[in-house]
Amino acid sequence: MMPAAIVRASLTAAILLAAGQASAATCRDPAGFEKWLGDIGREAVEQGISPQAVRTGLAGVSFDQGVINKDRGQRVFKQSFEQFAGRMVSSYRLKTGATMLKRHAGLLSRIEQRFGVPGPVLVAIWGLETDFGQVKGNLPVIRSVATLAYDCRRTEMFQAHLFDALRIVDRGDLAPSQMRGAWAGELGQTQFMPSSYIKYAVDFDGDGRADILRSSADALASTANYLRGHGWVRGQDWSPGTANFAAIREWNKSQVYARTIAYFASRLAGDDPSTAMSQ
Repeated sequence: MMPAAIVRASLTAAILLAAGQASAATCRDPAGFEKWLGDIGREAVEQGISPQAVRTGLAGVSFDQGVINKDRGQRVFKQSFEQFAGRMVSSYRLKTGATMLKRHAGLLSRIEQRFGVPGPVLVAIWGLETDFGQVKGNLPVIRSVATLAYDCRRTEMFQAHLFDALRIVDRGDLAPSQMRGAWAGELGQTQFMPSSYIKYAVDFDGDGRADILRSSADALASTANYLRGHGWVRGQDWSPGTANFAAIREWNKSQVYARTIAYFASRLAGDDPSTAMSQ
């Protein structure tokens, strides 16, 4: 079974703009990375991030050619919904998802009361992204987003993620050594990018930190907060064509992936999943 974090990266990676970009080389000389990182650190302080957090967050960060190789190696996702959902919504995930719904029933009910997102939707995302928290990735997030920010293909987007990764350190939610995830910088049990973490991560277990890596309560509530922030409507279904399906598309813009989330959630909810099978 392919780890869901890798699948997510495959689905969300941008289509290569030119044949030359398929090369594993970055468009900047890696020898200039250290100077660039120093400039980034100064800019982060100018943005209000504490010097201590910047020093701690950037200490020992190096250019990772392996991340560039993975970024350049992505291909356009070609599987049909039927192929993808048939593989990803496995009997294991259906059985484990049902178990998680029961095990976390009280937690999921409290999350729905606050954010309006039903448990089956959250558990479906949780299962597809990291096999319910088991496969989160183990690459240093700050190194990954710094490498992709240094590369000139998506500089602005990943530079914003780098600054927000340093803000996570500054807030005290996670230490740099704890921020490990997928190759593009996704972290936690439902794979948040750093900027989404800063905007939507919540402390739901009451320990004073939004920890979406180790706290299932924080991870699931943060996912619900993200969906609410992208237009989720309490009490409505999530079939394609609804506002709630549009919110799921904001979670992952791939139509195939979004339909798979909707289908998986419907199976977990015991609803007729045929609505999720249609456009």
